[in-house]
Amino acid sequence: MFRCRRSEKVDLLGKIPLFGHLSQRQLNAIAKHADEVHLRKGAVLAKQGAQGLEAIIIVDGRARVEGDGKAIAELGPGDVVGEMSVIDGKPRSATVIAETPMNLLILHRRDFMSVLETVPGLQRKLLVTLCERVRQADQALTH
Repeated sequence: MFRCRRSEKVDLLGKIPLFGHLSQRQLNAIAKHADEVHLRKGAVLAKQGAQGLEAIIIVDGRARVEGDGKAIAELGPGDVVGEMSVIDGKPRSATVIAETPMNLLILHRRDFMSVLETVPGLQRKLLVTLCERVRQADQALTH
C-alpha cells in the first residue's frame, strides 16, 4: 500500500479529469474517503461478471481492459474504472488487469454515491465521461 497525506490525495484527485473542475474543499471531501492501494503487475483490478463494490482511480501505472477475454482498451493515470457497476449495481462489464505496478485510489460504493450526491457538478461530469465511453465503444464496433 502506498501512503500519502490527504493534501497529496487532493492534489492527485485534482489532476483526474473527472474531478479536475472541483474546488479544493470538494476534493478534500473526496480525499477523506479515498483509500490508497498498490497493486503488482498482473493483479486484477476488476473482474468481468463480479459485483462492483468500488470505483477505482488510477494514480499511476497502466492497465488492460478485457471483455470476454479480448483486449478492448488500455488505461492509465487519470482513468476511473468500475463506476458503472457501482452506480447501477450490475456486475462488472469487463476485466481490468494491471500491466505494470499500479497505485490506485479506491472509493467504496457508499462513499462514491455520497460524493455523487453532495458534490455539485460531479454527476454531470460523470455523465459526460460515460457518454464518451459509449461513443468510443460505438466507434470501435463500426470501424
